[in-house]
Amino acid sequence: MTLEALKQAEQRTVGVKQTEKAVLKQAAEVVYIACDADERVTGKLLALCQEKQVPTVTTEAMLEIGRACSINVKAAAAAILKA
Repeated sequence: MTLEALKQAEQRTVGVKQTEKAVLKQAAEVVYIACDADERVTGKLLALCQEKQVPTVTTEAMLEIGRACSINVKAAAAAILKA
């Protein structure tokens, strides 16, 4: 899935904590993680996604995720939620 899908998603989470919660609740369809985010921040989320078998998409920059979510700040992670 591309960032365009994240942009057009009706329901999504923004940020590592909110995305982790969605993965734990099995509400996340796909998770986006920025390559330039600190691994200490995203490592737990990535491991959780692998454990719960949630597909992940890596992006070049946190700024890309922030823009796709229509916010003016960087975001290390985001997710598209299941309908």
